[in-house]
Parts: sequence; C-alpha cells; structure tokens
Amino acid sequence: MSTDVSGMIECRPGARLWGPDDEDSVWQVGIDLFLLNTGNAYDALACLFGVRNTFGFRPLTEGLGLPEDASDRLRTDFAAYGGPPDVHSTTWITWAELTSADWQETDHSGKHSRQSVAGDQTHWGSVWTVMRTLGKLHGPENVRLVVWFH
Repeated sequence: MSTDVSGMIECRPGARLWGPDDEDSVWQVGIDLFLLNTGNAYDALACLFGVRNTFGFRPLTEGLGLPEDASDRLRTDFAAYGGPPDVHSTTWITWAELTSADWQETDHSGKHSRQSVAGDQTHWGSVWTVMRTLGKLHGPENVRLVVWFH
C-alpha cells in the first residue's frame, strides 16, 4: 500500500508588520501541496518527515501534530481527509528551520544526501521556491509547511 502526502504552506503576513503576537498576525493558507506536484518518493518523505524511513535518515521534523494555531482553511482540509483517525504522522516545519538544516546529511548508507532526495532539483523544489518567496516577503519564521499522510 502506498503512502501519500498532503498538506499546505501557510504564512503569517501580519507578523512582520505588527509582530507575531498581534491579533491580526494569524496564519493563512498560501498554497495546497497538491498544486506543487511533490510526489511520494519515500526517500524524500523519510528525510523530511520520518515517514517510511527504512533509509535511516534523521528527519527534519516528525510527529508534531497539527499546529495549535493552524488556519481555519487548513483545519477544514485536514478534517476532509478524516483527521487523526484516517491520517498519520502529521507534522510541520518553518522555512527558518528548513534553511538551517544540514542538506548534505546522508542516510545510514551514506549514499543519499538530503539534498539529493528532497532538494531544489527534486519534485520538492517547487515547494522550496514558494516557501523561499514567502519567507522573503514575511520572514522565514512566518512561513511553514504542514503535512499529513494517508
């Protein structure tokens, strides 16, 4: 049985202007991952999120669940997939965390780097482009990727 990833990129446009604690600094959906054609290459899912990690990567994020301050639209879409009973390994990561990651780190075999399986030249490149652009506009800590698996 295959494992598919779903999720969204969210950003907090007001946080850069008014600060992250301002009542108008709420998370908003930027784009659905479905539109960015990430695919379900298991080596990428392993190194990024720890899903199907027979490769031995140290995942960048794993099992954090849905962010408490997730946008209403993200919560609605998540619920449409069935929520916790029907999805698994829900997690999230900010653009700031992604940019500080060691992209040369390898799997347990030492043959596959994070960059080679999920970097800019892979199907994930379009996700990183969107997050990079939103990070420049709103600050890297105000852009995050939220994912779940089914």
